[in-house]
Amino acid sequence: MSRPVKILRNPHLWIILATLLICVVLHYPQQLLFWEELGPSSLFGLSRHTIERILFLFPVVYAGIVFRLWGGIACLVIAFAGMLPRAIFVSAYPIDALFETGTVIIAGGLANWWLEARRRETGHREQALLKLEAARRELQSYIQVITENERRLSSLHAVSSAVNQSLDLEEVASVSADKIIEVVDIDAVLLFVLEEEAGRLKLIKYRGVSEEFARGVDGLRVGEGFNGQVAQTGESLFIEDSAFDPRLSREIVKQEGLSSQFIVPLKSGDKVVGTLCIGVRRLKQFTPEEKELLRLIGIELGIAIQKAYLYQESQMAMGRFQELFEKAHDAIWIQDLKGMIIAANQASAKLTGCELQALIGRDVAQFLDSRGLALARKIREKLLLGEAIEQPYEQKITTKDGTEAILMMTTSLLGEREMPRAFQHIARDITKERQLREDLRLYISQITRAHEEERNRIARELHDDTIQELVAISRRLDAIASRRSVTPEDVLKSMEQLQRNIDGILQGIRRFTQDLRPPTLEYLGLLPALRELVSQVREEFGLDAELKVNGTRQHFTKEEEILIYRIVQEALRNIWKHAEATKVDVTIEFIDGKTSVIVSDNGKGFEQKEGLELAKTGKLGLIGMYERARLLGGTLETKSELGKGTQVIAELPF
Repeated sequence: MSRPVKILRNPHLWIILATLLICVVLHYPQQLLFWEELGPSSLFGLSRHTIERILFLFPVVYAGIVFRLWGGIACLVIAFAGMLPRAIFVSAYPIDALFETGTVIIAGGLANWWLEARRRETGHREQALLKLEAARRELQSYIQVITENERRLSSLHAVSSAVNQSLDLEEVASVSADKIIEVVDIDAVLLFVLEEEAGRLKLIKYRGVSEEFARGVDGLRVGEGFNGQVAQTGESLFIEDSAFDPRLSREIVKQEGLSSQFIVPLKSGDKVVGTLCIGVRRLKQFTPEEKELLRLIGIELGIAIQKAYLYQESQMAMGRFQELFEKAHDAIWIQDLKGMIIAANQASAKLTGCELQALIGRDVAQFLDSRGLALARKIREKLLLGEAIEQPYEQKITTKDGTEAILMMTTSLLGEREMPRAFQHIARDITKERQLREDLRLYISQITRAHEEERNRIARELHDDTIQELVAISRRLDAIASRRSVTPEDVLKSMEQLQRNIDGILQGIRRFTQDLRPPTLEYLGLLPALRELVSQVREEFGLDAELKVNGTRQHFTKEEEILIYRIVQEALRNIWKHAEATKVDVTIEFIDGKTSVIVSDNGKGFEQKEGLELAKTGKLGLIGMYERARLLGGTLETKSELGKGTQVIAELPF
């Protein structure tokens, strides 16, 4: 419908026109209604026609109100046209009439202008109010978005704070499940971790589902079912209705009544470490904001789970390291830059002779002499300067009881060279090894000397006894052969003398043979050989010697028998040479899975010494006995007191 038609159909137009018509009729009563001229009106001191002119303001203002400024002006023009003829042609006072007409026209124009101004002001105000309302709505929308984001961030922060309060995987999973239930409108949550080696998803925590359901979905293979697919692809998955989804792999899900599910991967970097399954028992469309929140929670949980795994591994590694540190055979200690011991193991306590608790906090300088302290300072300076040092190096310390220990040490700097924190020392006590090395050199020297002395003894005895006897026999035979006339009595005497000489030679050879390899031991065994040895001691040296055998007799190999025989032989030889004894007892006992060989005498005894001291004092016989017992897998012990005799005890396994 066109605008003119709308205006013509507006009832206000016709009211305005009717009002104007009435005003015109009232303004020209004689001309239009043939009424006689009335006297001047006394209303408010105005003439009658003045009031009629003022009445024209009513339709003018009405038109300005209804049709705005241009409608009011149009009505004002019509009113002016209606009043002007009377003012010019009819009024007895034309100047006053024109003034009144102009005044009405000006008043009507001012009224329309004021109405238009008010209308425009009102319009501006309404526009401002509309803009303000739009701004309010937009601000409210922003506030709603900010509130929603704040809620999401608060939820994410709550989960993040909860999972980061602990590095224990079980606690992280439990707190995470509780917080997710708290901040998201869901019925169930399941948290799986990926076991890479097995290729399966292990359910570590769940909320809102039955235990039977939890057992039913535990151990999903990668690629199996909803969670297995997420673990395989690393992408989130929305399931609108689990019961009718073809990817459903286990019927227990239908029985549990979970309908809509949303599953996100738990990631640490690009690595999938598990899945987070959110479920509801109704059909639900998760909003993009909820999906994004769950995705962010999945990332946070993935990092937390990875941290928990790393923490567990570090704890296990720390435990293994601590165990190695505490049970290490080598002494390990850590000292600060001032030389105070801040950590040490049991081997360090054993090495220094101090209790472990007493060792912590002590200055290492207390265990070093001046040369050791100078070496330690030199090593410290080189390490702090980053210079290479030859390791391991040798260091000497003085233990709590005052003995000296020789250490083979390795020293390292803990921390960066720019910010060193402490020194770590690893030391091995080589005192016994060094002593054994020195003992070995001395043993070799002494044994070589003993072998030479034994060779010289055998050579002397052969030269002084056997060779001299053979020379005497040879000369006697020459004398017998060179005599021209000899009687049978002379021959008989010479033969008897030769026989005595040969018997002496045979006895010496038997003694040599007995010393080198007893024939009785070779053919009859250990016990007969020992009886023969004891008998020889009794006959040759005049000692009251006796052999005793207790227990069920055992059989030994040839090598074992000769070692046991030599132990007893050396013990008896030492008694004869050094003990000044009158009685000797040799006891062999086969009891409780072992063989005990005990040789005791009532001699003068000796002051017991060990290792290098034995070698230095020439007691190589005792050293040989110790070594033979060790070769047999047993031990040898000597008990002796000055004036109270000596007892040699060898404990040997069967």
